Amino acid sequence: MSEEKSLNFIEEIVENDLNSGKYETLVTRFPPEPNGYLHIGHAKAICLNFGLTQKYGGYTNLRFDDTNPVTEKTEYVNSQQEDIRWLGFNWKNELYASDYFDELYGFAVKLIEKGLAYVDESSADEIAALKGTPTEPGQDSPYRNRSIEENLDIFTKMKNGEFPDGAYILRAKIDMASPNMLMRDPIIYRIKHAEHHRTGNKWCIYPMYDFAHGQSDSIEHITHSICTLEYVSHRELYDWFIEKLEIFPSKQYEFARLNLTSTVMSKRKLLQLVNENLVNGWDDPRMPTISGLRRRGFTPKSIREFCERIGIAKRENLIELSLLEFCIREDLNKTANRVMAVLDPIKLVITNYEKGTEDLTGENNPEAEDGGGTRVIPFCNELWIEREDFMEVPAKKWFRLAPGAMVRLKFAYIVKCEDFVKDENGNVTEIHCTYIPESKSGSDTSGINVKGTIHWVSAPHAKTAEIRLYDRLFVSETPDAEEGDFKDYLNPESLMVLPNAYIEPALADADLDGRYQFIRKGYFCLDKDSTADKLVFNRTVTLKDTFKKPN
Repeated sequence: MSEEKSLNFIEEIVENDLNSGKYETLVTRFPPEPNGYLHIGHAKAICLNFGLTQKYGGYTNLRFDDTNPVTEKTEYVNSQQEDIRWLGFNWKNELYASDYFDELYGFAVKLIEKGLAYVDESSADEIAALKGTPTEPGQDSPYRNRSIEENLDIFTKMKNGEFPDGAYILRAKIDMASPNMLMRDPIIYRIKHAEHHRTGNKWCIYPMYDFAHGQSDSIEHITHSICTLEYVSHRELYDWFIEKLEIFPSKQYEFARLNLTSTVMSKRKLLQLVNENLVNGWDDPRMPTISGLRRRGFTPKSIREFCERIGIAKRENLIELSLLEFCIREDLNKTANRVMAVLDPIKLVITNYEKGTEDLTGENNPEAEDGGGTRVIPFCNELWIEREDFMEVPAKKWFRLAPGAMVRLKFAYIVKCEDFVKDENGNVTEIHCTYIPESKSGSDTSGINVKGTIHWVSAPHAKTAEIRLYDRLFVSETPDAEEGDFKDYLNPESLMVLPNAYIEPALADADLDGRYQFIRKGYFCLDKDSTADKLVFNRTVTLKDTFKKPN
């Protein structure tokens, strides 16, 4: 009998709240800001929020935190929706913080009327100077004791667009001596004359994150508002707004964000990589974005499995990128068809093969639950093999092709190298072999045993393809923590393009959803840059972890 999996600390909270009758229905939300593409760190939050309501019933809202019109785009909204669906989740309600702008404005007015908010016209430097330090209390703004009437009048004029950006802000009146710096009269509204992606120019004042988030949760009756550990200090302010406004008491809970080796997760830094053309867009297969991972060939199942394996904790830790790669290998080993592709080709001629073209049988995937089936592979006397599978002067324990050596061709025959041809520069251009007719795979009666097996592609039948070999984007395991600019640690070998590879003809029908194991080379998928005349394949991951850490 298998041991039941233990609950993480958030599941324990949810079970206690539901069993005690505190809530009848579990309601969570995933609240991305539409200012970039989602990344693998967001995938962890997506799996947690949607996974809880899948497990315990209830529902999850998708709410876009669109309170900063300068950085937000509909493009990002659309990409984030696509990523969530691709991961296998669906939301009950699609909502936006901008849906609540009228209501949030009303909340701000209510705080002013209760004497709990005031308009400040201090400069940013003046506000910072009066803020104090973690060990020293702050000082009151000279505008802290404006009358309620004056605050209401100026705030109305702010809303009506009578002032330029930065002329006034609205602050909550809390405690300038609080040990929590966020409680020292935080800014809750600022003037921004910028067109919003949904509300256009209706508004020229916008709420700050801390003012919009908890109230949006409350409006939607979110029972468990789950965020990452950097928001621990925000919880006191979250609760203060809800208490003073006397609205539904949503509760905030924090978990450790995902930190991954050889990766940066900051949207600002990812945007920098895109804008400076250091990568080919947000969905570059080297990026940790969900769209980048999808384009590279990662599957939803592998990412969900990765998020399950790393778990939900209260303490920050650094997860090895190799674990994510392990999860995709585990998935693709069972689901990806085995095919043959020669990435660095050299011609092999079988001088005594006179059958013309012969159809051989190849296994698609011996690891598949249904057996995987078979396919037809054309074979003839001219083949492409990997250049690295031939050595003119063989090393010790070399079991591949060399003068006088024998090797098995996968799914085919045993061949023996008789001689080879060089060009004027001394490079081997063609290998001549003979084959053993009785050694055909599946019906071998030759009695000959060879230790090496290599893959190949029939030269007349092969299709050409461009192969893109992707590796880790950074040579440092912790580019964020290194001295200097994080971009100084970009891996110059994160992409290698092989323009003239040969693939077996079955791959001419590859589609964007297909996943393939190129025998002995790794797992690959078709890239969206492919055309009818030129197929492009991306390497998802090698068959084994081959990344070399710098000394």
